[in-house]
Amino acid sequence: MEKIARSEVLLYLEQDIEDAMPKYLKPIEEMWQPGDLLPDSTRDDFFDQVKELREKAAGLSYDLMAVLIGDTITEEALPTYESWLMLVQGMRDDRDGGWNKWVRAWTAEENRHGDILNRYLYLSGRINMRQMEISTQHLINDGFDIGTSHDPYRNFVYTSFQELATNVSHRRVAQYAKKAGEDGLAKICGHVASDEMRHANAYKSFVSRILEVDPSGMMIAFEDMMRKKIVMPAHFLREEGQAQGDAFEHFADAAQRLGVYTAVDYVNILEGLIADWQIDAVSGLSDAAEKGRDYIMALPARLRRIAERMKPQPHEYKFSWIAG
Repeated sequence: MEKIARSEVLLYLEQDIEDAMPKYLKPIEEMWQPGDLLPDSTRDDFFDQVKELREKAAGLSYDLMAVLIGDTITEEALPTYESWLMLVQGMRDDRDGGWNKWVRAWTAEENRHGDILNRYLYLSGRINMRQMEISTQHLINDGFDIGTSHDPYRNFVYTSFQELATNVSHRRVAQYAKKAGEDGLAKICGHVASDEMRHANAYKSFVSRILEVDPSGMMIAFEDMMRKKIVMPAHFLREEGQAQGDAFEHFADAAQRLGVYTAVDYVNILEGLIADWQIDAVSGLSDAAEKGRDYIMALPARLRRIAERMKPQPHEYKFSWIAG
């Protein structure tokens, strides 16, 4: 079976990527903006609005604040993600090409997420902003290694999975915030989660098209990413004076303990991708790709047994990000 070059496949999909923009992205003038959902500093009652926000934020749990901060820092590391996507193999150096247009438009939508969450945390009065900002700068400075190299197939598997994971995390934070009486934060995180789902659907559609054009190559890439495991983009997250990844472990523990993003969610996302991409029905696979499919199909059951045995770590760690 002849091996298809990634660059040829991506060139073939250039129009599909451009066509995805009006379907999965929204016109700028119609999008929500951070200023729509936060206290308006031009109004006479601005300080009253901030006081109300602070009173409601005071009712959020320690773990929820830790997760919200970790999510915010993750969103604010956007320069890393944009530069990574622009280096994907086979993408033409053409400002008006489909991929270049997509990355710019996707970045523009994602940029709002870090902006609004950062402003909310600043206004909440519960955050040591300097410590959070140090972590953000470290995360951008450290970059990341998510195991995709510059391979578009592996990158599209990763982005499909990761956008779904961020949707889960922001949606759960919204639910916990609402339960705690902080409807403003619930609305903010709900809007962010909605964006993440649209983006996930776009990247999933790219994988679906590649499965039609190069099923064996795409299947092997999917298998490889799942063998490596999908790491979160903030896996190098650290606080001042720490080694890379130290703070991420505690952030992940808080998310697991609270139920915002758990090992079971990881398995659920994998099962969803297998169903969406109809992995069991893909035809025309090479022998290596068939073996890859066998691995993928058996993986959720094995991971679920492990996930269901996991116990949340006790709440002992204190983040420098949270004041007091």
